[in-house]
Amino acid sequence: MLARSGAESYVAPISPNTLARKSSVAARIQAPGTAAGAVADASRCPAGVDWLPLLAMDDPSDASEKAQPIPTSTSRSAGSTRDDRVAWGIASQSEHRWPASVAVVVAIALQIVLPDKVIEGLGPRWLLPVLEGVLLAALVIANPGKIDRESSVLRGMSITLIAVITVANVVALGELIRALLDHTNAGGRSLVFASVPIWITNVIVFGLWYWELDRGGVAARLRTDHRRPDFLFPQMSTPGSAPGWTPVFLDYLYTSFTNATAFSPTDTMPMTAWSKLLMMLQSLASLLTVAIVISRAVNILN
Repeated sequence: MLARSGAESYVAPISPNTLARKSSVAARIQAPGTAAGAVADASRCPAGVDWLPLLAMDDPSDASEKAQPIPTSTSRSAGSTRDDRVAWGIASQSEHRWPASVAVVVAIALQIVLPDKVIEGLGPRWLLPVLEGVLLAALVIANPGKIDRESSVLRGMSITLIAVITVANVVALGELIRALLDHTNAGGRSLVFASVPIWITNVIVFGLWYWELDRGGVAARLRTDHRRPDFLFPQMSTPGSAPGWTPVFLDYLYTSFTNATAFSPTDTMPMTAWSKLLMMLQSLASLLTVAIVISRAVNILN
């Protein structure tokens, strides 16, 4: 650019790239009457006005190129559009009750095969299995097919059933730990074997809890305005990988199994306080069972 200081003036050095650009701009100035055209001819420039700095103005054609809109996701083809609703959890399809019912039957059967030493605090052997069976039968009779409607009574019965199984398994686990910590070897092998049904029941019961409580319950997940997700499944964290996917009981059972084996969440993350608390309790119960049983088994083998 042209700089003046009093009566003297000097021309600052211009880089080759800048000079080339200015020359290109000057060459494109054709029409008189425009702002740039006014400086193209020195005879039309007002006295005392430097026209060289005006050539530094951005080329109008460059501005038009910069103004081109950036393609967005809405301009993509329909096949590549991601279903962002999956991240929140889309409305589920009505789910059959029988997978959860089969899991409850297995849990009841596992309680029946436990030795007497670990169920002493549960009263008569037949009491809890009968109570659990009655609750399960009532649920199946009231809603034998798909779970497609909300009912506070049915949900209350379902939560009560899961709570009874949980209490029974926690008491059995406590009795098992107390018996395994006994320094006598009497019945040691049977107690080690008894840890297997307790551990499997632990997986089943927490899978039932996750299934029943996530986003307000099985029936509540059918609504589009369900509450925030309590678990973030891999299909929800990568929208578009499984269009239309919604979790079913098997997904919650798998989450429970991986949490019990790894003692921490794996691919499915807890998102709310209660889900984190439940997963923490399950990991603790599983860790205690495995640690105590392994130490006792080593002692028996020695």
